[in-house]
Amino acid sequence: MEFNVRRLAADASTFLSRAVQFTEEKFGQAEKTELDAHLETLLSRAESTKHWTEKIMKQTEVLLQPNPNVRMEEFLYEMLDKKVPMRANNHELLGESMIDSGHEFGPGTAYGSALIKCGETEKLLGSAEKEFIQSSAINFLTPFRNYIEGDFKTISKERKLLQNKRLDLDAAKNRLKKARVADARSAELNSSPPLAEEYVAHFSYMLSILHVRWLKLWAEEVQQAETELRIAQSEFDRQAEITKLLLEGISSTHAHHLHCLNDFVDAQAAYYAQCYQYMVSVQKQLGSQIVIFPSTFSNNNQPAGSSSASISVPTAQPAASLPAPPPSQTSPALNELRSTSGTRKARVLYDYDAASSSELSLLADEVITVSSVPGMDSDWLMGQRGNQKGKVPITYLELLN
Repeated sequence: MEFNVRRLAADASTFLSRAVQFTEEKFGQAEKTELDAHLETLLSRAESTKHWTEKIMKQTEVLLQPNPNVRMEEFLYEMLDKKVPMRANNHELLGESMIDSGHEFGPGTAYGSALIKCGETEKLLGSAEKEFIQSSAINFLTPFRNYIEGDFKTISKERKLLQNKRLDLDAAKNRLKKARVADARSAELNSSPPLAEEYVAHFSYMLSILHVRWLKLWAEEVQQAETELRIAQSEFDRQAEITKLLLEGISSTHAHHLHCLNDFVDAQAAYYAQCYQYMVSVQKQLGSQIVIFPSTFSNNNQPAGSSSASISVPTAQPAASLPAPPPSQTSPALNELRSTSGTRKARVLYDYDAASSSELSLLADEVITVSSVPGMDSDWLMGQRGNQKGKVPITYLELLN
């Protein structure tokens, strides 16, 4: 018990000394030991790393889970060390609604079948999103969080300890300075003492003698203050080296975070590539079911050459099953082209992959030159792009004026 009381008293004395030193530094009444430039640079770099790591973590969490209520719920489950319950994401909910409505309208109908196919694709997108979120959380967010909650906490602890050692060092310097000043004043007053018979007459000097004796107490502490200063300087230097070693590890942290960033980018690339494959697949399935309806849904006042089709078909349809030309292609412009055997410019509406060497592959939105060849099927024209020639389907073209 005696040991604990003494230790408590020593800790209280140290805390009071640090508080006094810190206050005097703030008011400019005490000198402050400055850290070397390299250590200051490392400290600034650590603070910058901590700031931006937290910001990147926060924005990544928002990206992976935009709903703040769900983020808060997941945080509470994590704090309680409980497993987060599985729930369907937005893609999966949309997919289930599409599948249910498709079965309601009838899987045998074009619309019902399309809804079911889209719903299945949306569920696949939802599964891919879950895999991406899980991969990002493990390979990207977890290492960042471990740095904030582990390595940086250790750095902060050692940095705080370094600050305390610096305050102890400066306090020791001030004590030594005061002790030396007291010793100098004591020597000055004792250099010319008055005669013995004059002691009574000089009562004020008697008080000075008492003051000198008190000052000698400071002089006796010079040696002790020097010893304390050497100890404080040694502890400060040792703590500075420990802190510097920890701060130099920031470079390794950056290298590790770079590796995690590469994993995050790879996960994003795989996720978006998988989503693209799913959407291209369902787009092809829906494109094979497109029916060109009569012109009752289009504006009869549209100029010749305009097209009412608005869905991009990613794959070519076989020549035997090409859709009938839209009304705009049976205009006088097309009849004139066939009768004069001249050439016209045409804009490609959809991508088209040539089925044989006699056909010409097309890219949506490109402009080619077309002409009519006698004896050619009425659903086809001869297309030319530079030195390339081949048959092209009329249904994929929009004649330009």
